[in-house]
Amino acid sequence: MMTRMNMTVRHAADRGMADHGWLKSAHTFSFANYHDPEHMQYGPLRVINDDEVAGGGGFPPHQHQDAEIFSYVLEGSLEHKDSLGNGSTVSAGGVQYMSAGSGVVHSEFNPSADERVRFLQVWLLPSERGATPRYETMVVNAEDKAGKLKLFLSPDGRDGSMATRAQALVHAATLNGEQRIEHDLGVHEKAWLQVAAGTLRVNDVLLVKGDGVAIDGGGTLVLEGGEQAEVLLFEM
Repeated sequence: MMTRMNMTVRHAADRGMADHGWLKSAHTFSFANYHDPEHMQYGPLRVINDDEVAGGGGFPPHQHQDAEIFSYVLEGSLEHKDSLGNGSTVSAGGVQYMSAGSGVVHSEFNPSADERVRFLQVWLLPSERGATPRYETMVVNAEDKAGKLKLFLSPDGRDGSMATRAQALVHAATLNGEQRIEHDLGVHEKAWLQVAAGTLRVNDVLLVKGDGVAIDGGGTLVLEGGEQAEVLLFEM
């Protein structure tokens, strides 16, 4: 029932901003030097960083533990290497997923010398600690998310998604023109929608690139009016 639903918009301009030259980042939740006690996390969703890394730039090797981390690439390419021996490069539409578990060291770099890479880096809190680390990639094809939600991360790896240790379903979608998505949240009392690109309306609320919206109480979401829109939807 849509009457139970409560939507709270986190406007793009209100996020924490960081500019390190080689890296420009917008933080939806508290991260690094940005601290806001009103925006620490939402359910198991702990980090959404909208990162732009200049050509040749990147994050040198650093450790993570007990975090479910994925990078969703929007523009350019992103290279990953880790202490488990994994290495991969994914381009727009690609997802790099790492379950840090008991601990892993990894690096992320822009392999291009002159083109930027833009991606959303997301951290989810795991439902178990100290697990064996693992790493996986997948490509969310353009046709699979055009005007519909494509599940790419879930606790049980359903429908061809990658299995995560977080209690969340994560979908991607693009909308343009007359495309419309109606989605029942079912048993999920919490959800978060993040606008990665473009503009759209969600239950008649206009959202623009960088906006996020916290959704409480379950109900039905209606996504429409997209103008080159791309979104991630988290059901929790």
